[in-house]
Amino acid sequence: MEACDKIPISVCIIAQNEEEDIADCLRSADFAEETLVLDGGSEDRTCAVAVASGARVERRAFDGWVSQKNAAVALAKHDWILSLDADERISPALREEILQLFHGGAEPVHCAYDLPRRAYHLGRWIRGGGWYPDRKLRLFCRRHARFVGRNPHDYVEYKGSIGHLRGDLLHYPYRDLFEHVARMDRYTTAAAQAAFEQGRRFPLLRMLLTPPMRFFKAYFLRAGFRDGRVGLILAFMAAVYELVRYAKLWDLYHQRRRRREFLGDPS
Repeated sequence: MEACDKIPISVCIIAQNEEEDIADCLRSADFAEETLVLDGGSEDRTCAVAVASGARVERRAFDGWVSQKNAAVALAKHDWILSLDADERISPALREEILQLFHGGAEPVHCAYDLPRRAYHLGRWIRGGGWYPDRKLRLFCRRHARFVGRNPHDYVEYKGSIGHLRGDLLHYPYRDLFEHVARMDRYTTAAAQAAFEQGRRFPLLRMLLTPPMRFFKAYFLRAGFRDGRVGLILAFMAAVYELVRYAKLWDLYHQRRRRREFLGDPS
């Protein structure tokens, strides 16, 4: 897209070791005046690929999803932000909607916009189990919004009115089930650590009931069965996530208790 046709927004992407995905993500956002990649310490060619794709690259040691995304927003040139992950792509329909919001130099009516996210995993578009439409608030004016949440789960908190876009944000979260399991391991560790640092406890009854309830919700209440065997696998994965998260939180308290016993601290 010609520079004169671009709209005054900053596309912000936090990235780390995303050389295989970052170019396609940036290519889908070429209608923005600025594309900013905040790299958290990549050991691959993420930064080089991003620069070659026309992005501005900044570096900041990764210290959590919420703070990293807020740091990217603060570095942006424009007040209007479109926040993306490296494994996401803007569909043609979503692209046109965003262009229309800023058509002729207009200011969008609302201070923030959410949009549906369509995920592809295990060879198919995942329709059920809560995977679609999975609406995310990603387009916002930073004067009225910021990222909040508890790692690894962030969301945008805003003041004002919200608009709803219809075009899909395309999401390719995992290359295969092996990567899904590996990332689940990282996310459950981050979630358990965040809960531990906040002093959150886990009743045994919750640890017992939450995993099967999560499966029931994903597979039956949210129609995961519509995706066949893949839907069944993903519902089980959702249940396992809850179990592992609670187990890791228990282990952190267990380790602290063992250390205190070793040091002779009865508290």
